[in-house]
Amino acid sequence: MAEMAEADRYARMVQAVKAKKVAIVCEWLVTYAGSEKVLEQLLKCFPQADLFCVCDFLPDEDRAFLQGKLPKTTFVQRLPLARTKYRSYLPLMPLAIEQLDVSGYDLVISSSHAVAKGILTGPDQVHICYVHSPMRYAWDLQHQYLKESGLDRGIKGWLARAILHYMRLWDYRTANGVDYFIANSRFIARRIKKVYGREAEVIYPPVDVEGFEYCKDKGNYYLTASRMVPYKKVKLIVEAFNEMPDRKLVVIGEGPDFKKIQEIAGDNVQLLGYQPDDVLRKYMQHAKAFVFAAEEDFGITPVEAQACGTPVIAYGRGGALETVRGYGQGTSDATGVFFDEQTVASIKEAVEHFEQVSIACESCRKNAERFGVKAFTDAIMSYCYEIDKTRIN
Repeated sequence: MAEMAEADRYARMVQAVKAKKVAIVCEWLVTYAGSEKVLEQLLKCFPQADLFCVCDFLPDEDRAFLQGKLPKTTFVQRLPLARTKYRSYLPLMPLAIEQLDVSGYDLVISSSHAVAKGILTGPDQVHICYVHSPMRYAWDLQHQYLKESGLDRGIKGWLARAILHYMRLWDYRTANGVDYFIANSRFIARRIKKVYGREAEVIYPPVDVEGFEYCKDKGNYYLTASRMVPYKKVKLIVEAFNEMPDRKLVVIGEGPDFKKIQEIAGDNVQLLGYQPDDVLRKYMQHAKAFVFAAEEDFGITPVEAQACGTPVIAYGRGGALETVRGYGQGTSDATGVFFDEQTVASIKEAVEHFEQVSIACESCRKNAERFGVKAFTDAIMSYCYEIDKTRIN
């Protein structure tokens, strides 16, 4: 009886939410990655929704997740070289997002890591913003961004700083137009509080746990996989394994730093470059452990590794603290070990520690299931329903 009552309650909840006229707003559509996977599930939750974005340059082969929807875009879509240089138009994006007209919708949901939350809404509309991160390069990561982009000096540097100052002012002001914030992790909820002075509900992003097959048969290698950009710290991981020649590291991914990493990789480090998803999954399934050295807002790949039954060796900052259960940190079902600093010595120490402990593959899989697609969609629908009830009452 209790299960039937719960099922009936959920059905009524879904019906009530889907009766709303809904607009979903995102930034740019150019690939199918982390934020796009959130967008995909939002579109499944609200099949009646209309989609809005700054620009849409998705290739035809990647459009299936939009479920046939054609986004309404802005003038940025038509600017010269926008297809490949859309990020260069960031200073114009606040103006662009404000030109999208969502005045005819009851519920506006923005999926934001840059400007989507700046969509203009009225007092009788509800604006819920799912935040992947406040604009990283405009706030606490500004100095890192400028340095990595070669914009930390000279006239271009001063111009970049002026633009980012303007973006911060706009970003803070537009937070007032959001009725409810959702953060993709407690880490991001703290950022939202720091930057906007607002509280945020935490709903973890959806991970396709069912798409990763559990495997207890582990090989004799470690794995790291990500886009090779500076903040991912792949180079640091390779440097650490160079000093552990008796331990094999497999590296999957491509990006601007690939050649630099290739030049320093030791004989025990195998660089595979880009690999299709089925190959990545196979390496994840059989890896002794997945090594993750970035400070991420959430971090999907460590969860995917755990879905395969593979433990994680992670930098103990950011979202990893919420997705990995560290050995010796008061939990009996650990799924990995943490290192405290982004240094070669700290990674080596963590690997040595991992070699001395026992982590159950079953615990890894069970932990990953907390972040499945259904957990996300149920949480989103329930949250929107409760907000609707509150405003009506």
